Parts: sequence; C-alpha cells; structure tokens
Amino acid sequence: MGSALCVPLADRGHDVRLIGTPLDDAIVRELGASRVHPGLGCSLPSAIRVGGVGALGAACADADAIVLGVSSAGLGWAAEVLGPELARAPRPVLMITKGIVLDDAGVHVLTDAFARAVAVPDCAPVAVCGPCIAGELARRVPTAVVLTGRQPSLAHLLRGWLETPYYHPRVSEDVIGAQVCAALKNAYALGVALGAGLHERAGGGPGSVAMHNLEAALFARGILELGHVVGALGGEPSSAWGLPGAGDLTVTCNGGRTGRFGALLGRGHGAREARALMSGATLECLDVLDVLERALAARQLGSLSRGDLPLLALLIDVALHEAELELDLAELFPA
Repeated sequence: MGSALCVPLADRGHDVRLIGTPLDDAIVRELGASRVHPGLGCSLPSAIRVGGVGALGAACADADAIVLGVSSAGLGWAAEVLGPELARAPRPVLMITKGIVLDDAGVHVLTDAFARAVAVPDCAPVAVCGPCIAGELARRVPTAVVLTGRQPSLAHLLRGWLETPYYHPRVSEDVIGAQVCAALKNAYALGVALGAGLHERAGGGPGSVAMHNLEAALFARGILELGHVVGALGGEPSSAWGLPGAGDLTVTCNGGRTGRFGALLGRGHGAREARALMSGATLECLDVLDVLERALAARQLGSLSRGDLPLLALLIDVALHEAELELDLAELFPA
C-alpha cells in the first residue's frame, strides 16, 4: 500500500522517494530493473525514485512529509529509525499502518503509539483509513478514504497534497473510531469469509446460490460489534457504518489474505493448519484478535464482555485457540 500511495502523490507532481525496509530488498531490485512492482503486478510511474533502506537518511533530508507504510509489526523499527529524522526536522507523518496496541494504560490506536515511541514534540501523525485495495489504487481506480489525526489542520494539509481525480481523501475528526475500524475490519472480514469456506465444505462451488445469506448476517453482526467497540474506546460508533467500517470491511471481504484464512477455517482446517497452508503470510487479523482478547480480560473495553461481542468471541476461540467452528445465528442475533 505504501508503494500504491506513491501513485497519487506522483500524479500531483510531488517529488516522491519510495524507500524499502530491510525486508524489501527483492522488491527494490525488481522496481529498479523493470519498474514493475511484483506485489502490485503493475508499473509505478517513472517519477518515483526507489531506494533501499540505506537511502533512508538521504531521502528524508529535505522531505516535506514522511509516509509510513510498514506493517504493524514494523512500527517499533519505524519509530526507531524515523525518530531522529523527525527530531532534526519536524514534519507531517502520514500512516497507512493499521492496528491497535494494548498496555497497562489501555488500548491505543497506532498514530498515538507512534507519536509516543518517537517522543518528538508536536508529532501528530495522520492516519489513512477506509476502503482501498493497493492494486486498484496503483491502477488509479476511483477510491474514497478518510484522513484523521490529533491535529486536524495536518489532515487537511495532507488531503490537499493527495487528492486527485481518482483518489478522494476526506477528513474525519474521529481519530479513535476511524482507526479502530481500520484495525478490527480484518478480524470481522475473517468472520465473513467463514461462509465461503462452509459452502465449499458442504460441496458447493462458486455461484449466486451459496451461503451469501450467512455471509451477509456475519457482515451485519460485525458492523454492529464494531460500533460497540469503537464506542467503548471513546470513538464515534457512526464510523462503523461509514468508510472506515462498512466500507473497509466490504473491500477486505472481497479478497486478500484474511479472506483466504477465514475460508480455510470454514472448510474445517484448524487454525494452525490454516496458517501453515497460508505459507507464512502475514495475518494481522490474529494480532488484532489477540489484543482484543487481552483487552476484554483486563476490562479495558469499558463494560463490554465476551457476551456483548459473540462474533468476536467466536473468532478468538476458533482462530487463536483451535476451537471447533460452530456457528449459531440465534447466539449472534438473540431475540
């Protein structure tokens, strides 16, 4: 997604430098040789200058803003290497990274966690939330997202730098709600994907008649629970049925790693076996489920309990603890 976001930035005429992490050397080499991004399957604009992690300092030297596209697992590394750059020359930070973290003080969204980690005065990162598939953005497919951060003026500034005829960022002041939705949508997309796996398990194939009724019910339950969690953490529940919640969940249910993992669970594979079949793919949905399980146990979600979040509780048991999948709509939608 970090590479894809370079496309609207380049189209706006910005001088864009795309720097890989220590894990991206193969991608950097391929882009240098052919301009084709192996993960996106398309060429990046020639105006984007690509470099390995060794070029990070030079790239940051005169940059007006930094866009952070690491996975949630790489957030600590990013804070360590970017902290000195931001201390030397404070500037806006835009984060594509999705997730939530838990410590003794509670559950935190990643813009707040990054700001604390770099410990630079007035660092107020802006998050990108909402429905966006990287391969589509790189191909300039019409896309609408929201930007949110503790300093709305920075979100509005970055919106002006990003907006193109096909990329439409809008500013939301719901810093907590938008980012909680962006993180939890991965967990609930896993739940929706169970329906496709159960259909295959019953011998069905692709078609208009499958288990779409069940998938829709799981989607609706997921949005309802998203609103509960957002509200418990101090956000606006309405974000759950806007671009950050329902919009992003729809995109995530249309494909990707989370959907494949959920379908494997629905087919009857245990969680360990399903992870092995995914060949080491990063499954951030598991990190989110782990944080939420620990937050519920520590009473860090207000008055919410597992009983208030039956779909989330089911996903925790099946995806983290090898429980057998048993779906009961009467439990998910009590009278």
